[in-house]
Amino acid sequence: MYPQRQHHAASVTICLTHSPSKPAGINRVNQIDAECIKKAHRHYTTPHSPKRLPARHGNSEQNLQYSILSQYQRSKSTPSKTGLFISPHLIAVRERIRIDSAPISEDLFAKYFFQVWDRLGESNACPEDAAPGSRPLYARYLTLMSWHAFLQEGVDCAVYETGIGGEFDATNIVERPVASGISTLGIDHVFVLGDTVDKIAWHKAGIMKPGSPAFTVEQVPSAAEVLQTRAKDKGVDLKVLSVDKRLARVKIRPDALFQKKNATLAIALAESALQKLGVQVGDNATSLPKEFTDGLEETVFRGRCEVKDEGVVKWFVDGAHTADSLKMSAKWFADETSNSSGPRIMIFNQQGRTEAVDFLTPLQKATSRDSLPSFDHAVFCTNVTYAKTGYKRDFVNRGIDPKEIETLSVQKRFADKWSEVDPGSKVVVIPTIEEALDYARRVGEEEGTQAVAYVTGSLHLVGGALGILEKADAL
Repeated sequence: MYPQRQHHAASVTICLTHSPSKPAGINRVNQIDAECIKKAHRHYTTPHSPKRLPARHGNSEQNLQYSILSQYQRSKSTPSKTGLFISPHLIAVRERIRIDSAPISEDLFAKYFFQVWDRLGESNACPEDAAPGSRPLYARYLTLMSWHAFLQEGVDCAVYETGIGGEFDATNIVERPVASGISTLGIDHVFVLGDTVDKIAWHKAGIMKPGSPAFTVEQVPSAAEVLQTRAKDKGVDLKVLSVDKRLARVKIRPDALFQKKNATLAIALAESALQKLGVQVGDNATSLPKEFTDGLEETVFRGRCEVKDEGVVKWFVDGAHTADSLKMSAKWFADETSNSSGPRIMIFNQQGRTEAVDFLTPLQKATSRDSLPSFDHAVFCTNVTYAKTGYKRDFVNRGIDPKEIETLSVQKRFADKWSEVDPGSKVVVIPTIEEALDYARRVGEEEGTQAVAYVTGSLHLVGGALGILEKADAL
């Protein structure tokens, strides 16, 4: 969290992150980009506010923490206005920038987009060898735009989630957050952060700042050592939290250890923010304040453990883009459908991650059934949304090789692997999300009984599927 801003006496920024030691070979481009965004941030915000802006780093715990702060906003009018920045978006890009729990409107998004665009065109914030009027890349641009939106809208407490890593992440530009948090670390974004948890920990530790409290949960030894070393080097007191015993009275969803760790981290961060805002939260050793309980119990995670009953198909939608999260997701699906007798269908993709093919074996084991295949049908599709019109407007990913999409090369590798680990399953490769969903519907219709379809893997896949199921369009 960070003290903040302009007209407000106490503005808060909450920094959270969840991945991690010593960099094996940091990409200089990332470092240059980070320096560029810091210069752009100073150039853009200084005329508006001499104070620090709100910010926050993290993953799933940021929604929990934001929900707690929103409860205090309703009951005590403090903070007066809250902001949340997350990534990626699921259905519309506006989801990344939220004020008082709602995505900013299309009009505000367009207004602030072009205000930042025009101002950056006048600046010299980027490296000397960059073209005149250069702007930050997509994710960095949206981060900068969020600062501007929060300042203009009078946000006095903001929560920021890191995009990738921490040390060189676009969100890591506030010098003194109210607090920062690092959730459970896993292997993710290996081409940028490194292929071991200790290398990833080094990057994640970058959000810790001198003079600001930092929190984490229990980590594997190699990651824990790196986090503590980095904290010592930075002069930061890093507190390692055990699961808060007061959560025994709270209905956490899903009721799993990883979510209780996330909730514990959210509690510590929210307490730090509220203390900075002058709100007394009490110190009851056996129960949490009502606002904390309500915030934790009422949190909604879009694209996480969502169930949609369409009649012919019951959809189980859960984004999971690391090996560990996919194991937990698969267990959730298996538990939820243990009494279902209809055909089981999996729709999966992880574009741009060569290691993702290795995720399939543990996924199959977590969903295995006695004498039956894990899934009657395994469908592998790209993240292209529609059969006729292609990607939804704000789902285009220019970081993916178009030939990879055209040839379905990634999906074919997935299909070959699944045929090997679950030979009783009918394996299908399909070009688009829309066609994959239609395939599942046809299975249900032909079988004459409700099919259960598990949509998992990439958040881009999950977001595209939800957009189609809900008939939603960008922005």
